[in-house]
Amino acid sequence: MNGPLFPMHVVKDETIKETWFGWSEAESKKAQYDFVAKKIITFALNLDEFFRVSQCSSTKEMWDILEVTHEGTGDLKRARKHTLIHEYELFMQQGKNIIDV
Repeated sequence: MNGPLFPMHVVKDETIKETWFGWSEAESKKAQYDFVAKKIITFALNLDEFFRVSQCSSTKEMWDILEVTHEGTGDLKRARKHTLIHEYELFMQQGKNIIDV
């Protein structure tokens, strides 16, 4: 949810990314979680989906792209739900029963 971990340090009032040599053991362990999650997602994808998310910098970004690809945006989900409800209502108005079909 928070994206990849990049430990930062302040030098002369400027925030700079810490090189991985300077990471503590706890920071290194947290950073590995994102790396492992990226590997798991990557290995589960087919080639087309892999190319869609291969340029992402974080697991969260990969997940968001895949979520929109497969489920759509919130507006699209609502539109699909309303369409299905409307089709169901039309079906029931025809006097048919789901069991009969």
